[in-house]
Amino acid sequence: MLDQNLKNQLKSHFSALKDPVELVIALDDSNKSKELETLANDFASLSDQISVTNNTDISVRKPSMTVHSPVRDTDIQFAGVPMGHEFTSLVLAVLQTGGHPAKASNDEIEQIQALDTQLNFEIYISLSCQTCPQVVQALNLMAAQNPLIKTTMIDGALFQDEVNERNVLAVPAVYLNGQLFSQGAVTLTDILTKVDGNGAAKQAQKLNDKDVFDVLVVGGGPAGASAAVYAARKGLNTGVVGERFGGQVADTMSIENFISVKATEGPKLVAQLEEHVKQYDVDIMAGQRAAKLSTDTLINIELESGATLKAKSVILATGARWRNMNVPGEAEYKGRGVAYCPHCDGPLFKGKPVAVIGGGNSGIEAAIDLANIVEHVTVLEFADTLRADDVLVKKAQSLSNITIIKNAQTTEVLGDEKRVTGLRYTDRVTQQQHELTLAGIFVQIGLVPNTEFLQDSPIALTKFGEIEIDNKGATSVPGVYAAGDATTEPFKQIIIAMGSGATASLGAFDYLIRHSEEKATRAA
Repeated sequence: MLDQNLKNQLKSHFSALKDPVELVIALDDSNKSKELETLANDFASLSDQISVTNNTDISVRKPSMTVHSPVRDTDIQFAGVPMGHEFTSLVLAVLQTGGHPAKASNDEIEQIQALDTQLNFEIYISLSCQTCPQVVQALNLMAAQNPLIKTTMIDGALFQDEVNERNVLAVPAVYLNGQLFSQGAVTLTDILTKVDGNGAAKQAQKLNDKDVFDVLVVGGGPAGASAAVYAARKGLNTGVVGERFGGQVADTMSIENFISVKATEGPKLVAQLEEHVKQYDVDIMAGQRAAKLSTDTLINIELESGATLKAKSVILATGARWRNMNVPGEAEYKGRGVAYCPHCDGPLFKGKPVAVIGGGNSGIEAAIDLANIVEHVTVLEFADTLRADDVLVKKAQSLSNITIIKNAQTTEVLGDEKRVTGLRYTDRVTQQQHELTLAGIFVQIGLVPNTEFLQDSPIALTKFGEIEIDNKGATSVPGVYAAGDATTEPFKQIIIAMGSGATASLGAFDYLIRHSEEKATRAA
């Protein structure tokens, strides 16, 4: 199942195992069970510390594999064959179960080990989802540290009956002790805050106690990472605060226009960005959302957690998110048929009719990807022409299960109170109303800047909510700079965001030099 090159790499990784690891497999007569058995035996052949045993319990999901530690009595389970984006999750589970150090802070490890209640997490994923592994790996890390915590990754495409019974229409969907815990991307910090009653207060206090930063970057996407590297290289006390490292790039499937790199994927690029930032003395504070910006002698960033960070200069790199349709039914059925990531959620609609809202590059690319999975894709474009590149339009038009409707204004999402059943749209030429019967709706109509927390601040924003900046990245407030998709920069591209992050960081450095000189002159 694994080629020899990959086996050689894994053998090198598994040489770091300190403790024995048992792979407990539960199988049936399916081809997927045969794949899983081969995978388990391949792993066992690469280290004397890894063994394979069979689980004959009829109540266990099949096929499944539990990574068990006989030393610490911990269990990490994979229901399905963890290949694709989840292969790394399996490798990390084996390493951490075998005693290899986890990539978490000492404070987080101590917090996990101190949890004293039974926590049984089930994570529904799709193997094509790039956000899912981050969630699976965060929960698996917890399970490897505490025997009271159990995790099970469940391939939603393989266990369709469960998905339908629990009405899972978006991944990752996490259940804790049988109840829905979260949907979408969550970080280890987010999870610990929710399960540890005192965790949020402890974290807020630690943030409040931090020294004043020379440069505080708000946002951990490409612009924020670039700004942090440039600031740290200047010897400045640098911090990065944000919800998750990588931002929207973590949800990007394929990147083919990043100069000097022929092709890569979002999560891979995010990992490289984070590794680069961590080479410097940068304080990364993940799982935090900015709530307010204010100024006095310093610049204050208040967080939703209740903490406040102080800095001499700030770089706002909060990025953007998918734009909503803002029609009746969208909010009610978000995660229940209304989706924004075709790569993540597409497999959940296998063999069913779906719609894509938007005829730009992202919309047509989504339609092409979905056409390989679903029964039929209807693309609804508001304008009378498609905005996507010709090569994409021609590809979509060549596929028999894609229908493109122009001059279509979506007016309502329809559902049965449990999930999406269709939508209504108006023909903008004839004004006639139409209904489509659908299982899913994928919204691909552009971006909205993440700047709501600045609405009551002195920072000047455009009518679209973008941060106004000059050619040095400076905003309307001295000492506050901005970069990336949240700004008036007209082209929302990864490589441009990185360049603007560097520009803003150099602008902030120039400000700090001049500001300190002005203070020294006044003091004299």
